[in-house]
Amino acid sequence: MPKSSAHNEWLPPQVLEALKALGANLALARMRRKEALRPWAKRLGVSVSTLQRMEAGDPGVGMGVWAAALWLVGRTDAMAELADPALDMGALEIDLRAARERQARRSKGAA
Repeated sequence: MPKSSAHNEWLPPQVLEALKALGANLALARMRRKEALRPWAKRLGVSVSTLQRMEAGDPGVGMGVWAAALWLVGRTDAMAELADPALDMGALEIDLRAARERQARRSKGAA
């Protein structure tokens, strides 16, 4: 029986859907490689039930398992891109707002 974790109960629906999609994509990648559950789980160092939970998008599966699965399908480069600061639009907006405020203060001081 999988462990229950309270933090998984409040996850936003978008996160749960993304994990389900990632799990389904990893399952498809495994099947396209004609790999059965047992040998794939062994390569990941997990039980078959953990692999099944991951492929179902269970947020309780450890990040290391997800990362290892991405490695098995040759997608480790994609992991680093997930939190690439250059793609962080929220931080970019904050930086732009701060730059505008600095410019406005300079313009005000020069006048």
